[in-house]
Amino acid sequence: MQRRTSINQMKNIAAVVLCGGQGSRLKGLVSDRPKPMADISGSPFMDILIRHLRSFGIKKYILCAGFMAGYIEEYYHREMAAGDLVIVKEKLPLGTAGAISHAQDFIETDHFLVVNGDSFCAADLNAFLDFHSAKKARLSMVVSRIDNAADCGSIILDDTNRVVRFEEKKHRGTALANAGIYLFSREVLSLVPKGLKYSLERDLFPRMAGKDFYGFLTDAKLFDIGTPERYAEAKTYFKDKK
Repeated sequence: MQRRTSINQMKNIAAVVLCGGQGSRLKGLVSDRPKPMADISGSPFMDILIRHLRSFGIKKYILCAGFMAGYIEEYYHREMAAGDLVIVKEKLPLGTAGAISHAQDFIETDHFLVVNGDSFCAADLNAFLDFHSAKKARLSMVVSRIDNAADCGSIILDDTNRVVRFEEKKHRGTALANAGIYLFSREVLSLVPKGLKYSLERDLFPRMAGKDFYGFLTDAKLFDIGTPERYAEAKTYFKDKK
């Protein structure tokens, strides 16, 4: 497949959505579907995420699915038939980085967007792309300031916004946090072992720290639905927005 090298517009790149996790902490509330499909005012959480991405003109979606992938496949069958969306299923859990590597044959651009399917941050993706291009980055991450980073990745940036340290679920208190939105250069996938379980947060990001890896700061609030408390907060917020 011929790949386009231009990344001057968000609409020219694909969005990879990570939606393969089991969501074990939400099983008491969401047991009949994958966590990213959890109900928010009658719609799956992932619909809210994809709607935001579409507002920037993104047309192609690659969903990396695993646990209860059939549920996602059934829900998005119309988009699949239209060719706007493809679901790549894992036979065994490959981790967040492994899932992207597993889907790379469907990624037709040299740079591509990756988002977590269970979190939402209304960052300006056009500004994010401009930042990524200006830095000539191989990997960029949207970074949001939160009050308690104990349950997410905390980030240390230098004065050029290069990520010099990434620590997964180690920092308590106010910190810069991983917002679950990334821009990748395709060449970064060469660092991910094929067919093996490999994590963005525990393996790839620490390995990339101090290199061509940059953090884009946003004031937009970060939501994720990983715990019953945060799921309830997201339901309240998006109900009011709807």
